[in-house]
Amino acid sequence: MTHHIVLGVTGSIAAYKAVEITSSLVKQGHRVTVIMTETAQRFINPVTFRSISHNQVITDLFVDNESYNPNHVSLADSADIVVVAPATANFIGKVASGIADDALTCTVMAAHSKVIIAPAMNDSMYSNPIVQENIKKLAGLGYRFVDPEEGRLCTGRVGMGRLAAPGKIVEAINDELDRKKDT
Repeated sequence: MTHHIVLGVTGSIAAYKAVEITSSLVKQGHRVTVIMTETAQRFINPVTFRSISHNQVITDLFVDNESYNPNHVSLADSADIVVVAPATANFIGKVASGIADDALTCTVMAAHSKVIIAPAMNDSMYSNPIVQENIKKLAGLGYRFVDPEEGRLCTGRVGMGRLAAPGKIVEAINDELDRKKDT
């Protein structure tokens, strides 16, 4: 069964792994729409996601359309699931605080479907009590998390904060879609 998956990509070195997630989901027959934050575009070009997903990539909250279509609302309405991978501390903090100031945070706020968040950040940031409190708050509100892994980080040191393996994230997406189908 084909599902519409909205994949948010935030500004992390792990953004390149979101290409593999997109490719896996497309190979499974899903329709994937990617939303990239401004900082994500500094790590990877939207053309890459457009080429893999065969869909428009949303990079701005204010997109000129021939017919008015507030993308963040229409995407949220049409999504079977919203996934943010990688999710930075900044993104998690914004959502936990109710800040919707870009296409991705607005879409997440408008989503009626399940939202899966896969954090990726420096180990010191991930273990910060504020970040952990934000994660706990969002989990309590029904957001699902795919925990990061311990491994080599972009700083060169080893610690907890590395984005979960793309296969693990895809598995969490499929589990959630199967759960939705069963209800």
